[in-house]
Amino acid sequence: MNTLAAAPPSAPAVASSAKRLLVVDDHPIFRHGICQFLSQVPDVAICGEASNAQMALEAMRNQKPDVVLLDVSMPGTNGIELVKHMLAEQPKLTILMLSMHDESLYALRAMRAGAKGYVMKQQAMETILDALRKVLSGGIYVSPQFSEKLIFKSIAGSTGDLGSPVDKLSDREIEVLQLFGRHKSTREIGEALHLSVKTIETHRTHIKEKLGFKDAEEMVDFAVEWMTTIEG
Repeated sequence: MNTLAAAPPSAPAVASSAKRLLVVDDHPIFRHGICQFLSQVPDVAICGEASNAQMALEAMRNQKPDVVLLDVSMPGTNGIELVKHMLAEQPKLTILMLSMHDESLYALRAMRAGAKGYVMKQQAMETILDALRKVLSGGIYVSPQFSEKLIFKSIAGSTGDLGSPVDKLSDREIEVLQLFGRHKSTREIGEALHLSVKTIETHRTHIKEKLGFKDAEEMVDFAVEWMTTIEG
């Protein structure tokens, strides 16, 4: 169910220094849980919630948040594309990506789109709060482990290309490949992403072409192996 809610009129007064936060996530239980936790933090004021890109853009325009906590995977327009849309309208908006997906999948893409940080949903609420405060202070947040990977890649980049073949894919194609890697059918992927089977088949064709696979079976075998490597 689509959700858009401004802070209730009965909400307690917050300090003028509190930063206005918009939470965008299509999982209502998680969204409400993090809002409940952050509503107890004196320097954060929840100004709205949204469950998809359309609602998020409307909330951004109406509620004027200082920062957005934004899930990567959502129906329709995904989080990384939404980052681009939001910053096109409000270039100074601070955005922190929140995801169940490993940083190696989306963190760098999110940062290139304009997000100031990337934090995993599996982290403790206190870690999410620390990440939020860091990006609000003008910093960048990724996990220490991912930061080391980026430094290593930057140092080695001058002597060799350490990029993954999947770097050639679009954000949506990455999502599709990931679901194929979890043994999902074309129809199941379409249902998960709220896209038609025909659209998923088109993405599958593009993935095959970009990565040089001769057929769908070879692509799926790669996807399964790739996801196994990422998820350990």
